[in-house]
Amino acid sequence: MEYKIYKNKISILSKQDFNPQHILECGQIFSYEKTDRGYKVYSMDKQAEIVETENGYDILCEDTKYFENFFDLRTDYAQIKNLLSKHKIMAQPIEFGHGIRILKNDPFETLVSFIISANNNIKRIKKIIWSLRKLSKDGKSFPSLQTLLELSVEDFYALGLGYRSPLLYKALRQICSVNFEKWRALPTLQLRKNLIEIAGVGPKVADCVLLFGFSKMDVFPVDTWINQMYDKYYSPLTNREKIRQNLVAEFGNLSGYAQQYLFYFERSY
Repeated sequence: MEYKIYKNKISILSKQDFNPQHILECGQIFSYEKTDRGYKVYSMDKQAEIVETENGYDILCEDTKYFENFFDLRTDYAQIKNLLSKHKIMAQPIEFGHGIRILKNDPFETLVSFIISANNNIKRIKKIIWSLRKLSKDGKSFPSLQTLLELSVEDFYALGLGYRSPLLYKALRQICSVNFEKWRALPTLQLRKNLIEIAGVGPKVADCVLLFGFSKMDVFPVDTWINQMYDKYYSPLTNREKIRQNLVAEFGNLSGYAQQYLFYFERSY
């Protein structure tokens, strides 16, 4: 995909492999909002606005290097889609979500966000996370670990986390000494095991954090939509761990990409 980087702007010169609606509304991030001009997206202390142009999109931001990486612009998604197209079930999902790109979001923000997302709806998740962002100095950045450690279980209840409040409270204390960059270098199965040991992190949340926070593409988060998809195209199963294993065995290192196209299509179509 061709793009150009300017001082405060990245110009995407295609609409085939980049579409902000596909990217932001496929379940991988909650810190975004639709505007009259397009979308605003927030990651840690960074923000960008995406506006459509005649031939593509402009990403307006102060840190172009950060958002070039965040939107995974160096990766050839045309090649990925071509490889995935060898699987018959991928044709429609790829056509429908052709502009999906898997974001490289911060592991800490991703972990907290997906603990909050468990058994929750998008509108409520976004509201809670925005309330957390208001705790930062500028009222927009994702709060630091230290800021969140200062909150009590009651504070989390007041922010609308419900039963997740004591889980997040405990999780924050479990990761105080974690070096996420060192974790990034771990094999996927070991990192998955580490994540599942954290309060509020089950298999599906762990896989989402692996995919969206650590860029591990050999994972396949399984939720209701993926379970529904599996029952439609494969022999029906109720064991989601077995579904996950079967899909990772089929798609290998392209599992994360396949999951996003299939999830977005199944939920939206």
